[in-house]
Amino acid sequence: MKKYHLRYLVLGLLITIITISGIITSGNLFSETKFEVKNLNQTKNSVAITKVIEYDTVKTYNKKLPTGVTVTKRKGQNGLAYIDENNNTQIIESPKNAEIEIGTGDKAEYVGKMTGYGADCIGCSGEGILACKTKNGTYHSLTKDGMTYNDDEFGEIRIIAAALDKFPCGTIIKVDNPNLGTFNAIVLDTGGAMQNAWKNGIVHMDLAYITENDNSLYLSTSSNVKYSVQRWGF
Repeated sequence: MKKYHLRYLVLGLLITIITISGIITSGNLFSETKFEVKNLNQTKNSVAITKVIEYDTVKTYNKKLPTGVTVTKRKGQNGLAYIDENNNTQIIESPKNAEIEIGTGDKAEYVGKMTGYGADCIGCSGEGILACKTKNGTYHSLTKDGMTYNDDEFGEIRIIAAALDKFPCGTIIKVDNPNLGTFNAIVLDTGGAMQNAWKNGIVHMDLAYITENDNSLYLSTSSNVKYSVQRWGF
């Protein structure tokens, strides 16, 4: 097999502008980038050879993620090297390794029932101060702070009460309710009904509202709700 090399006479200070577009390696798209290689010898012919440096994937294991769940923390990006006629290698851009987390926690999928409650429910304080501390160590109030919580990872999401023995404070759950649709929620409260249900192997969660007078509260009631854990606790 014949070998072909690209030889060219350099007249200026710059010998090569290399544009890489659409290199696909292991399912990852290498974004368009321009590289400039400065010529240090203006009187000799040169052979320009470029080499793609493939990135590695760094894996960590996280018990807060359910088993079978994998989260990409950072996408990988290939690097590029320049090899001259003397076989000297110059790194133009170093590769950036991909980072993924692999779940080793408890299973993710459950089916159970859901109800709704307001801060002014029978037996409630009226202020709606929740049982769980937030990640910042404070208590959330439904009447003062609202019926949603701003999570660092999942953003603005609904609040639910659950059996803390099974679903600890800060657990993120993807809820599929036939009446309300699909949404993310965070466990920040609990109640006797939820705890007693779990003792009998039944998943019962209570969706938080500011007041019992919210017309949407009663739409939350269903005996066939799918719960998918996205993160165990804070």
